[in-house]
Amino acid sequence: MSASPPPPALVHSGKVRELYSAGAELLVMVASDRVSAFDVVFAEPVPQKGRVLTAMSAFWYGELADLAPGCLVTADPTELADRVEGWTSLGAPAGRAMLVRRAAMLPLECIVRGRLAGQAFAEYERSGTVHGTPLPKGLRLADPLPEPMFTPSTKATEGHDENIDFAAASSLVGTEAATAARDLCLALFERAAARVAAAGLVLADTKFELGYVDGVLTLCDEVVTPDSSRLWPADQVVPGTPPPAFDKQPLRDWADALDWDKRPPAPPLPPDVVEATSRRYVAAYEAVTGRRLDDWYGAPR
Repeated sequence: MSASPPPPALVHSGKVRELYSAGAELLVMVASDRVSAFDVVFAEPVPQKGRVLTAMSAFWYGELADLAPGCLVTADPTELADRVEGWTSLGAPAGRAMLVRRAAMLPLECIVRGRLAGQAFAEYERSGTVHGTPLPKGLRLADPLPEPMFTPSTKATEGHDENIDFAAASSLVGTEAATAARDLCLALFERAAARVAAAGLVLADTKFELGYVDGVLTLCDEVVTPDSSRLWPADQVVPGTPPPAFDKQPLRDWADALDWDKRPPAPPLPPDVVEATSRRYVAAYEAVTGRRLDDWYGAPR
């Protein structure tokens, strides 16, 4: 009897995802149900979260393919089993795994903002700027920005990412790469915001990850998910008040209201917070895509 092939080598384990080697040019990206806030991972998983992030990213890779090549090869578990030696040793990641091309990643979080929220709103309240760029006076939380803004940040290996302006991004990766990233991300945001608006939602902001595959700037990692974006019901946005959200913000707000120093260990997530977060993620996927999550790979039996 032949021995089972060894598991794929673990390349990286992040707050939410694991990356495994699938040869010289490919990786397996597995999204867990872990959830984090303030860069701290909670002990309690959020059911269906990994499937939502994977299914939603796969949807957006298709929607945005004419604007940018994507790193996704396949999310079909049958194809993954055929192409990845040791696939079965990874447990049961069907619906949570993608085979992707290896990329030389830009060391930037490529954030685009269309509305005033989060850290951008906090900075605006302090100084009237967003990532150092002055904005008109009198803007309120959730107000549209004069135009979508490319607001990059660093990728910290430890601690928190640092918000930077375009000049700092250019110093970090070069003017040509920073300009290409900015222009591409603004185009991606425009397309995604229009698609989200057609579903009755507002894409307030989102984070793109870009890298080079065969020298071509390529869309990587998760794409316009509830983890990487703020998604609001359009008919319930009232500028000046926190909008209801189909994303991670309510969990952040819950955690921020606690007497917690935002350092590990994270406080336990109550069951109602876990359940509400799961419902919001599933609702976001189904509203934006017009598809049922139950029809995606790995549905609970």
